[in-house]
Amino acid sequence: MTDVQGTAVDVPTEDGTADAYLVAPADGVPRPAVLLYMDAFGLRPHLRAMADRLAGAGHTVLVPNVFYRHGRAPVVELPEFIDPGARPEIFERLGPIMASLTPETVTRDARAWLRYLEECPAATDGPVALTGYCMGARLALLTAGTFPDRVAAAAGFHGGHLATDDPDSPHLLAGRITAEVYLAHADHDRSMPPKQQEQLEAALTAAGVRHRCEVYAGARHGYTQADTAAYDAEAAERHWTALLDLLRRTF
Repeated sequence: MTDVQGTAVDVPTEDGTADAYLVAPADGVPRPAVLLYMDAFGLRPHLRAMADRLAGAGHTVLVPNVFYRHGRAPVVELPEFIDPGARPEIFERLGPIMASLTPETVTRDARAWLRYLEECPAATDGPVALTGYCMGARLALLTAGTFPDRVAAAAGFHGGHLATDDPDSPHLLAGRITAEVYLAHADHDRSMPPKQQEQLEAALTAAGVRHRCEVYAGARHGYTQADTAAYDAEAAERHWTALLDLLRRTF
């Protein structure tokens, strides 16, 4: 792992200015870019630490606050450790914010994140990789399907609602995805039940997308997030192995 240097940055978008975290190896040599899509709890110390680990493996990583229209991060005040007792109150406040993130706003914002990385001196030229967590897995798939010429790889971990009956379901963009895709579902996840898993797998297979979908047995929704009660150290390390393998194949 190499030394890294992270900083808070502002990213211009079509709807304003988004706060974000940018981190890269400290030697100043441009590296392949990774766009890290946050979970619902947002841009916070734990996600910065995850981005630092990716940067330490040789990447330039951008973590945007996708809720920026509602304020700078943290948009909702969070405890240092998010236990089950705190979740209902947090999601009561987060629910309307999450609902406001429509496919149209996701597309506009993704264009801004990708443009920022394209112009970023710390990032090499060429396509980027995506990794997303919880709702971020959905954003990763939507971005990969909307900007296929800019995305070389897309990973999603404990994502939810990836193959629904909605007309804007991410799996419907499978035919446009040219990236390699890796998805690791949580076990017994109500937001991504077996029927959705099967529908997503079928869509990716029918479209000829290079992909791998797995279920992490015994891992709960949110298993990568060390500041929550859902964290599973074994599953989290398995996620790192899979993600870094994907990035090595990509870059």
